[in-house]
Amino acid sequence: MDKQIKVTTPLLPPLEEFNVYLQDIWSRKWLTNNGYYHELLEKELCRYLQVEHFSLFSNGTLALITALQALQISGEVITTPYSFVATTHALWWNGIKPIFVDIEPNTCNINPDKIEAAITEKTTAIMPVHVYGNPCNHEKIQKIADKYNLKIIYDAAHAFAVTQNEHSILRYGDLSILSFHATKTYSTIEGGAIICHSEEMKRHIDNLKNFGFRGETVVEEPGINAKLNEVQAAYGLASLKYIDDAIQKRKKRAEQYREIIDKISGISYLQEIEGVKYNYSYFAVMIDEKTYGISRDELYDKLKEENIFGRRYFYPLISTFKPYKSLPSAKPQNLPIATRVADSVICLPMHHELTEKDVIKIGTILQRNKL
Repeated sequence: MDKQIKVTTPLLPPLEEFNVYLQDIWSRKWLTNNGYYHELLEKELCRYLQVEHFSLFSNGTLALITALQALQISGEVITTPYSFVATTHALWWNGIKPIFVDIEPNTCNINPDKIEAAITEKTTAIMPVHVYGNPCNHEKIQKIADKYNLKIIYDAAHAFAVTQNEHSILRYGDLSILSFHATKTYSTIEGGAIICHSEEMKRHIDNLKNFGFRGETVVEEPGINAKLNEVQAAYGLASLKYIDDAIQKRKKRAEQYREIIDKISGISYLQEIEGVKYNYSYFAVMIDEKTYGISRDELYDKLKEENIFGRRYFYPLISTFKPYKSLPSAKPQNLPIATRVADSVICLPMHHELTEKDVIKIGTILQRNKL
């Protein structure tokens, strides 16, 4: 039986190297609550990602929920329907009404030209997503936020190490959130982070993720338990040594995919933005059924028959899920681009272990199924 080619695979540090960290953790007997490796990983990721203030979390969803609390966001938040559902769930858990606006076809990010029309007297923030690591148009978004005195929280779950004109895109907005889930380019097995712009805000965020404690006996505000433990922090440190090589391997496979797909009518991919250094977290393609000859779902199933497991990412749209579909902004006629993209997208396998032979096999199937 042919090997399975999965959409992703975790970046695992060498076990013998990770064991050294584990032995040290065992000797220290400090497993959580801002331990040695937690503090070290925060410092190392600040350096690597070119940011000044960084707070680790046990996962990206709790980071999003806490970011909204940290900025005291309420009322309505303008966001995208084209993301993983955690983006909108974080709003819901804070009692905030999501207002969906359509996306740009060339980036799959929120369309800044649609934001202003969605602003009401209840709007307090904008939550864009750097989809697949494509930077949002932060200049336009910031201009709108400044005009209406709105906060900006970027869901940067896909944007680890992405830079634009040699500057980290994690510096955009008021806060940015990362996910370090095992499926991401860089992971701590489970994990996440909030990037902020001042030491005062970092202290506030650190208190919120630790039940609201300041010191041993004072609780200043209702917090949550969202701390990253020492084992996962050590895993993150061990993996960080290999992330540059992993990204370079992903880049080569992305270049190979493009060469193949350029020869196939009916399949397109997102063009890279000039000046952006990507992490190649995903390789999304869109299927034009009329031109290609079969539907996205038919191709998806044919790939599975060949032991190739892509993902229809993001399908269905968040706005079609039960908690949100009754919202006026969730109507499909308000979201024509997002609806079309969600109905046509497949993320092809993309990870550091993907081989040239794997991509050739996938390309052969894409060509063979072109009618």
